[in-house]
Amino acid sequence: MFFRWDWLRPQLAAPIVPALGPVHPDALAVGIFEDALRAADTGEFLPYDKDRRWGGEKDEKILREDVVHQPEHTLIPTLTRRGHGTVKVFAYGPNDSVVEEAAELAAKLAAAHDVATARVVRPLGPGTTHPRGTRIHLKDFTTGPCPDPGGPVRPVADWPVTVQNTFAPFAQAMAGDGLAFLHTRMQAGQCGPVLAAAVEDRTVGAIGPLEVLPDAVGRPHLMPQYFAVLPEARGRGLGRILWRAAMHWGQSHGAAYQLLQTELDGPSDRLCQAEGLTSLGFTHTASV
Repeated sequence: MFFRWDWLRPQLAAPIVPALGPVHPDALAVGIFEDALRAADTGEFLPYDKDRRWGGEKDEKILREDVVHQPEHTLIPTLTRRGHGTVKVFAYGPNDSVVEEAAELAAKLAAAHDVATARVVRPLGPGTTHPRGTRIHLKDFTTGPCPDPGGPVRPVADWPVTVQNTFAPFAQAMAGDGLAFLHTRMQAGQCGPVLAAAVEDRTVGAIGPLEVLPDAVGRPHLMPQYFAVLPEARGRGLGRILWRAAMHWGQSHGAAYQLLQTELDGPSDRLCQAEGLTSLGFTHTASV
């Protein structure tokens, strides 16, 4: 076993695993970190990796030989060749000095692997006084019903063709929120259903894909979705209706929970807080 859990566990301010992302606190164990290391050797997706639904090969991999694992802190670097390439160093530890050491390691590894970007990822606890970056939310489907909110929301394929034909320009307009990527997957038939909101026969919002898969301990969870509403259509409650419709779908299809990441103080973050989701902490990513 590579990691000592008695060293690593006290350093985990938020349940983030390199190359995997947020995990449920009940699934946070030394085994999931060991699995991520083994995946770096094989190049294959882990069975519970959220990215395996897109097919292909796992792009982000842990740089196993460069991991720093000590009683006071742990640094876990990852490498992706996507675009011009990125090295991230996940900095686990209570002291701010861990960020400086992580930044030095990220810069060194970016140069060694000839990639353009070096970053430090710092998990922060839910009680952080002045958090930055993204918040990790937990939606627990076992605590109460998620009723169908109704409204002008239905799967894209269930809308009339006139509305379906407006999805492509909507997706392109919201490319920055991942909707253009999602649309390519929809066209290739490589993802679950996507819910769309339409007003006057025009797509103005969407959330998806909707898929339930088992996590590292076998609990079914609703996978993360892309979620966006056109700026000119905001303020009408459509985002809340879309989100609630997705939660209704997830609960109806047996999901026990969902983990969401939102930009701090952004519209989705405010929505999740208003809906009573549990905050599990934050992640702050900084370029070196």
